[in-house]
Amino acid sequence: MIRARKPTSAKMYYRTWKAFFTWWESRGQTSLPYSLPKATARVCWLPKLPLPGGSNPPYKRPTALKKILLFLPYHGTLYTGGFSFIQHPILMFEVEVKNLYNNILSDKSSSVNLKIQVLKNLQTYLQEEDTRMQQADRDWKKLSKQEDLKEMGDISSGMSSSIMQLYLKQVLESFFHKQSSVRHFALNVIALTLNQGLIHPVQCVPYLIAMGTDPEPSMRNKSDQQLVEIDKKYTGFIHMKAVAGIKMSYQVQQAIISDAKRVVRGFRQEETTSALCSHLYSMIRGNRQHRRAFLISLLNLFDDAAKTEVNMLVYIADNLACFPYQTQEEPLFIMHHIDITLSVSGSNLLQSFRESMTKGDKTKKKPESEEDNSDSESEEEVVRARPRRTRRRAASESESDEEDDIDYVLNCLPVDAAPLIEFANASQGILLLLMLKQHLKNLCGFSDG
Repeated sequence: MIRARKPTSAKMYYRTWKAFFTWWESRGQTSLPYSLPKATARVCWLPKLPLPGGSNPPYKRPTALKKILLFLPYHGTLYTGGFSFIQHPILMFEVEVKNLYNNILSDKSSSVNLKIQVLKNLQTYLQEEDTRMQQADRDWKKLSKQEDLKEMGDISSGMSSSIMQLYLKQVLESFFHKQSSVRHFALNVIALTLNQGLIHPVQCVPYLIAMGTDPEPSMRNKSDQQLVEIDKKYTGFIHMKAVAGIKMSYQVQQAIISDAKRVVRGFRQEETTSALCSHLYSMIRGNRQHRRAFLISLLNLFDDAAKTEVNMLVYIADNLACFPYQTQEEPLFIMHHIDITLSVSGSNLLQSFRESMTKGDKTKKKPESEEDNSDSESEEEVVRARPRRTRRRAASESESDEEDDIDYVLNCLPVDAAPLIEFANASQGILLLLMLKQHLKNLCGFSDG
């Protein structure tokens, strides 16, 4: 009779978990609950494991944990392995586990399912910790005179905070993913972390502002709610990170579109046209000082010295054009600072363009007749007889007339086109400001007077 052999993977599963049980007990820890092998049995065949602490020699930590990590990069095993990390969070401080989780979250080529599973593991851990803390709170109220359970809860909370600090950056970077499911679970993890007070909220403000521009209303509402809660507790944090949040929202939109040829626009066309960052502006506009500082910071990005890419300037201009203004003072303030920027940066750009141009060939053939010579001499005498101001005015008028002449400008263009290309790139921000000013004038019914 031929007996069917067990699959190799099943043998390795069996030996790996057996080694893990033995190593865990050798460290003097409490026995692992049997929910772990039960959870493992959901996704793979696994025989009943013997009780830990048998006659088998203890396994060393590198061997046992290394074998477990061999299977964790797979979706099903990552799901089951997450139960051990939830029940015993100290394992999440291991360098191998930390590198595995962070590499899966940060690597763009990683499977979407793996990213989601890592985020689910962190979410489940935070939910379990929240339940434990609530239960500890209830127990402390009953037995506060006998045992200091509150101190035990603080220790557990400190471990949760340390764990989230290890994975916080990679979880936040998961917002820049084109799959909405990845962004959804990343937002859930951040919301749980903030609600439990495990990290300082200022780290998450730009990312929450960026998630407020998500196409899905549920995620927009959740991130906006988190911003409102932060603004209630910490006044000024939103204003402090507002410009960084708008820049980050542009990156989120780029990741969602995932098409380098498409231009990212900063407005949403639904029943009415609204800015993607309209909720951010509605939170800031109540404080006049914060609102003006925010608007000036956005307008300064259009300066050539800021070196902001043109596509981002288009995105910012769209937001400035569609912000929910409540008073006429708000768009007038923007238009006033646009005029200041144009008078300084625009004049400097025009001057640099004039300097890059070569003087055209103004020499003319000398007339042969003596009458022409006498006429030219008489004209020169008349010009000399004019006052200096009149001559300067005439010279400036002649220069402006020449600059308006297309043939003259083309004749003065330099052979090297590099300065002209640099001028064209630098002038795009100025042109966007001119278009924004004209839009605000038409929107609010302002006139030049």
